[in-house]
This record gives sequence, structure tokens and C-alpha cells, in this order.
Amino acid sequence: MSFQQGLSGLDGASKMLEAIGNNVANSSTVGYKQSHVQFSDIYAGTLLGSGSSQIGIGTQVARVAQLFSQGNVTASANPLDMAINGNGFFRMNDNGAISYTRNGQFQPTKEGYIVNAAGARLTGYLADANGVIQTGSPADIMISRADLPPRATDTYELGVKLDSREDAKVAANFDPDDPTTYTHATSAPVFDSLGNDHQLKTFYVKTGPNAWSVFATNDGVPVTMVPATTPQGLIATMTFSGNGGALTTTVPNPIVIPMDVTTGATTPFNITLDPTQTQQMAGEFGLSKQQPNGFASGMLRDFNVSDNGMIVGRYTNGQVSVLGQVILSNFANPNGLQNVGDNQWVETAESGVPMTSTPGTSGLGAVQSSRIEESNVDLTAELVNMITAQRYYQANAQTIKTQDQIMQTLVNLR
Repeated sequence: MSFQQGLSGLDGASKMLEAIGNNVANSSTVGYKQSHVQFSDIYAGTLLGSGSSQIGIGTQVARVAQLFSQGNVTASANPLDMAINGNGFFRMNDNGAISYTRNGQFQPTKEGYIVNAAGARLTGYLADANGVIQTGSPADIMISRADLPPRATDTYELGVKLDSREDAKVAANFDPDDPTTYTHATSAPVFDSLGNDHQLKTFYVKTGPNAWSVFATNDGVPVTMVPATTPQGLIATMTFSGNGGALTTTVPNPIVIPMDVTTGATTPFNITLDPTQTQQMAGEFGLSKQQPNGFASGMLRDFNVSDNGMIVGRYTNGQVSVLGQVILSNFANPNGLQNVGDNQWVETAESGVPMTSTPGTSGLGAVQSSRIEESNVDLTAELVNMITAQRYYQANAQTIKTQDQIMQTLVNLR
């Protein structure tokens, strides 16, 4: 007479209750994946006879599997909180030890690294000084708080619509302080190599049918062209088609405007003016494009993470720059990962090697900023499972009790 079956059943029910209790305890743990116990039967091996008469000797825990289904995604006030909507894990680095997690609750360190509660750093691809992502080996992502250095203006795309109905004027009479000597004008801020802003103003003087002269001033002073032009400040002449008003000829081409400054910055700094979108037609003067490049220095104001993992910073000078990109990893067999606590898993031979790429590619999910992924534990289901496990335990205890009563009957035989 054996108590083995009942004892193994008690042990199995106890393990099942432990797993349920762990699920319930972690029902509020961000990124937690519920686990459930899988059982297998036990049979004693035999060399003789048919297996048709074998009686099992109980049950055993075959594995504790985790269910990697999607948890609910909820809003968070922290812009560094991230949720994965789909497959994949965040790749973390803890002093060279690589781990993987679905918990996207991150905070910056004083050095600018993005870390989780355990201090492991989020990894990804870094960006160079021009905001270009450098793919290759993943590295610890660091958000630099350094000021964005200034960039001198060197191109200026300017498209205007000139009114062909205007009366012709004498270009030699041009005076930037006398509006009667020019037909139209427009201005835009440009920046030197130290980030100081200057006003580049362009003036248009109609000199004849389909012919215009273009002048420019730097902070109100007519620019000095090389070679010098007459009258002073003349930077180009333009000719337009009489059929449609398209720009046909520009002299010189390209138009290079030297900007002399006394701020200590590089002087002169040359700006290439691109007027290809300029037209002449019967209609009010207007701007179709006014886009000088360059900017002053700026401090990092805030940043956000896009669905493809790009970390984009916004600066006080109005510029935006890519600071890095979050990457995700996935495995052929996620259930083969080893759970090491702190909401993290590590790679094993059973999981296979990590397949790492950017979010939204290679079957990986998207990253959602200011979001967290809740635990996928269904409390209602776990409570029902708890009742079932309790009944399993009671039933197996009853088999032991019955065996004990039978044995007692045998002992009492006279």
C-alpha cells in the first residue's frame, strides 16, 4: 500500500498554489508575466510484462511556464516610461551583464543614462553630433544635457512672388531707408558662427519689363559684394519669362552674400541665396518660401520617444535633434528565458540567441512613450484557480487519509 500518489498530489497542489500566490502578489507589477504550473504523470520503469497493468505513482511538476501575452497599456506622467505594444523586450546592461525586461519604468541618472529601478542601463543606438543614428553594436543610451552648439547660416531658400504691374524704377537711386526707391522688400534672421542673429533684408527693384535688381542689407547696412557692385548693396539681377513669369536668368549664379560681422565670429560668413521659386506675375507681392538655415545655441528643454524608438530632443532655440534610438530584442523561445527577478530575464540555451532590431521591424512591437504595460495577471481567473488548487489539495489529502484508514483496518485484524 503506497502513499506516494497522494503525497505527490499534495506537493503538486502546493506548487500550484505557490505559482497562483506569486501571480496575485505581482498583479500590480509593471511588465510582469503570469506563470502557471504544468504537471506530468510518473510511472515506474519495468523490464518485464505488459505496460497495460501499470499504475502510476503520482504526479510531478514538468515546468513552470510563463504566459507572454500583452498586458494592458496605461498612461504615465513620466516621459521616460515606455511600454512595448507587441513582441520584444528592452535590452538592459548592468556592468556588462545583459538582461531583458518588459518593465519600461525608467529614470535618468545625473550623468544622463536611462536606468530602471535596479540600476541597469537601457541600451540602444547612439546619435552623432548631426543627429544621425549610428547603427551597429548597442550601447548604453545617454541623454546629453550639453547645449546644442550654434550653426552659422550658409543657405537661404527664398521664393517671392513679384508684381509685374509695378512701375519701373532706377536701380542707381536705391536707398534702403527710402521706400520710394525700391518696389518690394523682405527680411529674415540669420546667424553667425557664434550664434549671434543678424537681419538679412532683401530688396527688389523693378528696372524694366521682366527685369529686376536685387539688393541686400546686413543689419541695415548694404552688403559689400566681392567683386564690388554698383550701386552698393546690389547682389543680383533677375530676368523672368513673359509667358508664365518663371525665373529664367540670374546674374550671378549662384548668388553668394558675404555677411561682415564684428561679434568675434567668423567674418565674413557667406550665405548662398537660392531664388529658384521666385516668380513674376500680375498679383500682390507675397512669400512662397523663406527658409534660411542656421540657429543660435540652445539648451535641452524636453524630449520624447517615438513609436520606432527614436529619442528626439527639443531645444530652447526651436531646434529638434535625434539623441538616440531604443532597440528591442526577441527570442525564438521566450519561455526558455531564465527569470532572475527585478522584472528581468536572461538568455539561456533554451531561449535561443536574441534577435535585436529597432521597434516596428523584424516582428518587434512599437514603443509607446509615457505609457506602462501592466501585469497580464487576471485576478478573477487566479482566484478561481486558487479554489481549484485548494480542492486538489483536499482531494489528495483524502486519498492519504483513506490509505491510512485501510492500513489501520489491517493492523486491527485478529
